[in-house]
Amino acid sequence: MGIDDSALISDTITIVGAFFRGGLWLDGVLRSEITRDGMDSTERIISMVLKSKHFPQIRAIMLDGVTYGGFNPVDIVSLYERTQIPVIVLMRNIPDFEKIETALSYLPESKKRMRIIRKAGDISKVVTKDRYNPVFIQCCGIDTSMAKIIVKITSTRSNIPEPLRVAHLIATGIVLGESRGKA
Repeated sequence: MGIDDSALISDTITIVGAFFRGGLWLDGVLRSEITRDGMDSTERIISMVLKSKHFPQIRAIMLDGVTYGGFNPVDIVSLYERTQIPVIVLMRNIPDFEKIETALSYLPESKKRMRIIRKAGDISKVVTKDRYNPVFIQCCGIDTSMAKIIVKITSTRSNIPEPLRVAHLIATGIVLGESRGKA
């Protein structure tokens, strides 16, 4: 399952989960809402996953980064512990933690937010279809080598895993009326 957020056009941000069988076909879509720059993304994602009819079939949760709705951090350790489903965080670039920390200083609970972001762990490079544009991952509840295999298998149309690519298209299309931007 890939989960992404919509455009940041209000204080309530839509998040969408796209449930795929591998990277081949879409089997379901989930939706929830989080608070822009809030602290509720972890609980909302856990609730969305646990309540889904697809829950027994989900083998991995893929996130597009570790923050949603601006700087609403996802605690991937808690997400894994509460769902018992491995979590793979995908990023196009390695985050600049100094810039993130500066941006967080303007928000409440900035130190807690930064702890959650850093708690996501080590970052590993993955080369998928486009060897000139690698992606980067963090993971919990799964060995990094297995997470890389899953990312490669599900990246059927680009260097972004299909569940994340489609979740992005759906989330932005719902909110903006038409999908745009990169997953």
